[in-house]
Amino acid sequence: MDFSYTPEEESFRDELKQWLAVHMKELPEWYGRRDIAGPEVDSKEYHDFSVWWHRKLYDAGFVGITWPREYGGRGGTIMEQVIFYEEIARHRAPGLSNAHGIGWCGPAFLAHGTEEQKKRYLPKILSAEEIWCTFYSEPEAGSDMANVQTRAVEDGDHWVVNGQKVWSSGAHLADWGVLLVRTDPEARKHRGISYLFLDMKTPGITVSPLRNITGTAEFNEAFFDNVRFPRDQVIGEVNMGWYVAAGALEFERSSAGTAIARENSVKDIIRLAKEMERNREPMVRQRLAQLYVETMVLKYMALRGLTHELREGRPGPQGAVSSVFSMEFNQRLQDLAMEIQGPYSRLVRGSKHAVDHGRWQYGFLRSRGNTIETGTSEIKRNIIAQRVLGLPRQ
Repeated sequence: MDFSYTPEEESFRDELKQWLAVHMKELPEWYGRRDIAGPEVDSKEYHDFSVWWHRKLYDAGFVGITWPREYGGRGGTIMEQVIFYEEIARHRAPGLSNAHGIGWCGPAFLAHGTEEQKKRYLPKILSAEEIWCTFYSEPEAGSDMANVQTRAVEDGDHWVVNGQKVWSSGAHLADWGVLLVRTDPEARKHRGISYLFLDMKTPGITVSPLRNITGTAEFNEAFFDNVRFPRDQVIGEVNMGWYVAAGALEFERSSAGTAIARENSVKDIIRLAKEMERNREPMVRQRLAQLYVETMVLKYMALRGLTHELREGRPGPQGAVSSVFSMEFNQRLQDLAMEIQGPYSRLVRGSKHAVDHGRWQYGFLRSRGNTIETGTSEIKRNIIAQRVLGLPRQ
């Protein structure tokens, strides 16, 4: 494998580095500071900050790097996108906002949307003028996404939707949402599902925040009571939405940015061990070394997935391998961070003695959900067994 970059790619890197050197000076005082606590991640202040930074990146041409120019993108290469993630991580700069729009909904439009849909929705997804969310999981259908019971019935030129969704990140802030619903209850389990989308201001939608173990409410449950919206608001073919959703999930699971950002976390926990004077303990040193080795594994797994995407034009199911490894890696890292702090691990944000303003405590609690979100580790291992290794179904 050739790990070198072309002159054009290095030129793009220089452009991004120069931009970051100038504009990171405009970040608020609390950003990146260990002695100042910033706003809560589920607050409107943090959301507004994220969108503000996102739009600066968009105006500079660093959002939608691989998306076609006619839809608001840069028309660049996958390698330029990877370089973007590398430099954002290296500079510890804020990332993009509108994650569901760019990570899931946008790719679904690109792969399955009509030309009219692409021109209408993609530019505003990229600019974060319109924030998107996803309504996939249900109370009785979490990781078993094909078991959705929320129904959509055709009524003239409209869909009428009734049902409940749960764990919808950012739904309380979204302008639009994609909705995985059953449109043919007589069809086989993976058939009869459609990938609809709707304006969040549509009457009949009730969004309620769900407060998780960290104390924040980043995701929600939503209730749909006779929600009517136009019949043409479907991505792809009616009753084939399972395949649209599954393809979009591959883009999320294959994200190269996650693997690169993990390296910063390992650097931070090594610093933590030194400051807490735990870095000379043999068991701590062994586990830190193991985490460093695992970040290299993640990095090269991501590069392998990147090779597949460069050859095939889309991520492959091996993204599930990187995803399950990355999620479980983060839990191991956060567990060690708690052990290193000893009795200080009990102190959370708001305590004057909390280490790094409770950053590690928040990370530890939040990591409990890593092996559930985007599909449980068990679901992902089934994907690996069936679609990567070619093993028979259970």
